Amino acid sequence: MIKYSFYGGVSIVSEYESIKEGERGAWISILAYVFLAGIKLMISWSAGSDALRADGLNNATDIVASAAVLIGLKISRRPPDHDHQYGHFRAETVAALIASLIMTGVGLQVLFSTIQKIINPMDAAPDMIAAWTAVGCAVIMLAVYRYNHRLALKINSKALMAAAKDNRSDAYVSIGAFAGIVGAQLGIPLLDPIAAIIVGALILKTAWDIFREATHSLTDGFDEEMIVAFQETVNKTPGVEQVKDIRARFQGNHVFVDLTVYVDQDLSVKESHMISDAIETRLFKNHKIRHVHVHIEPFIKENSLPSPSSSA
Repeated sequence: MIKYSFYGGVSIVSEYESIKEGERGAWISILAYVFLAGIKLMISWSAGSDALRADGLNNATDIVASAAVLIGLKISRRPPDHDHQYGHFRAETVAALIASLIMTGVGLQVLFSTIQKIINPMDAAPDMIAAWTAVGCAVIMLAVYRYNHRLALKINSKALMAAAKDNRSDAYVSIGAFAGIVGAQLGIPLLDPIAAIIVGALILKTAWDIFREATHSLTDGFDEEMIVAFQETVNKTPGVEQVKDIRARFQGNHVFVDLTVYVDQDLSVKESHMISDAIETRLFKNHKIRHVHVHIEPFIKENSLPSPSSSA
């Protein structure tokens, strides 16, 4: 007997409304990055700061990354159709993968241009207005981080949580740029391009982290510790004799679980169905799993098997 629950007892409307709510956080990130990137790039040009310029380019890539998250979330809200019967949830993962490649290109460009300036240095230190700009932008990004972090926890969105962590790292990058600019003002001009190199390296690291997570998810990779936790929950469900097999994979931010369980062979179809419902309820309550595929098999007790002597 197979019991398949696509929404785990949760309304499809409420599920897609949660995704739509996450779009608000993506829009806030985009607007913040557009404003901050423009300010940083403009002031870095007039103040002569490599670190602030690299920080501004970092925010420019974040615009693309946040836009990719937004587009992915919008596509994810499309309901299942004839050729996407599991829905469109993986759209945001594909968008994140594309964004990581764009970020890699920008990170390499920042490193290349900064190394050229180290080889051919300029004597003038950047103006302090660049430092104060970096500090002000760091404060704004920390505020955006706190908003998106709370929203991601509320709607249980991994994509938005990743965006929030990116907001926080951008604030730290701005603080690093501030330190480099101040160091240049104190008579150590090499600190400004060094800060720019650190920013470029952070862009590449963020791009790699996004790329690795996206490819892991798209190839159906899954955390083994989470599988063990799911299995423990199912094992505690009344009526479940044993978990024969359990697998899980991501569709965007949503987890799809496929499992086979043994139940008493003497149970009726209705009783087996009720056990399946209980498994779905427990997985949603304990792990927020909405998509569960349960296969029921009879548990053959040893004393019910014929003995070798009786069959001879």
